[in-house]
Amino acid sequence: MGFLGAVFFILVILLIILLASCIKIVPQAHAYVVERLGAYQGTWSVGLHFKTPIIDRVARRVVLKEQVVDFAPQPVITKDNVTMRIDTVVFFQITDPKLFTYGVENPIMAIENLTATTLRNIIGELELDQTLTSRETINTKMRASLDEATDPWGIKVNRVELKNIIPPAEIQNAMERQMKAERERREAVTRAEGEKKASVTVAEGKKEAAILEAEAEKASAILRAEAAKEKMIREAEGQAEAIMKVKQAEADGLRMIKEAGADEAVLKLKSLEAFAKAAEGQATKIIIPSEIQGIAGLASSVTEVLKDK
Repeated sequence: MGFLGAVFFILVILLIILLASCIKIVPQAHAYVVERLGAYQGTWSVGLHFKTPIIDRVARRVVLKEQVVDFAPQPVITKDNVTMRIDTVVFFQITDPKLFTYGVENPIMAIENLTATTLRNIIGELELDQTLTSRETINTKMRASLDEATDPWGIKVNRVELKNIIPPAEIQNAMERQMKAERERREAVTRAEGEKKASVTVAEGKKEAAILEAEAEKASAILRAEAAKEKMIREAEGQAEAIMKVKQAEADGLRMIKEAGADEAVLKLKSLEAFAKAAEGQATKIIIPSEIQGIAGLASSVTEVLKDK
């Protein structure tokens, strides 16, 4: 009884292990391809699944996420017979797990070989300079060609990039010399343009300085002329004012004499005094009116009479 119990216990354990092995959980972004007795049974998506013991098996676990494959540099020949090495990076995604499992034996190797042949075909139609400057065009053509070729394998090529383009050593040296010459030319052009701009700036500065100096001299001359004009006006006003004061004084004197009751004889004597003062100047001849001459004679007679007394 003990032996039979142990055998039963072992059978139960084996049954539990067998049933547990039939329970499968498919994780996110994965798919399982299931075969029954060697034939395709179905594709399990994300979730819990059960398979029939013994007769069902998981033939392949497929990753549905986008994948990246970096292929080694491949030798290619351009249209102008220049051999170079180009390595590519392919971004692809499995869209049909069944086709991916049964479409091709080794999908990654198939993509690598297909990439190499497609790249040779495209580069063979381009010259060296076009190859170096047409990366985007080459990428687009390769992606379209690979995507079409990999459809029967359940693979979608999302993008293809040329990672490195390695020309021969002599071509690299020639390119470096060309680039150096081009940099030197640009430097010379930049230096010449800088010197030209500096010369133009200096000339414009001198021109502006001359204009400002001329304007300053003009303004100074105008100020001097205005100052001289103002001085002349003030001198003329001063002379006019002096003449007016003299005339006013003479008029005041005559008015005072008249107000004091002086007769015509006195006024004539005042006139005689004025002529006497005039004689003290630089004049050589003085014409005296007859009336004043008579007064003068009268004055002389009076003076003589006073002396006799």
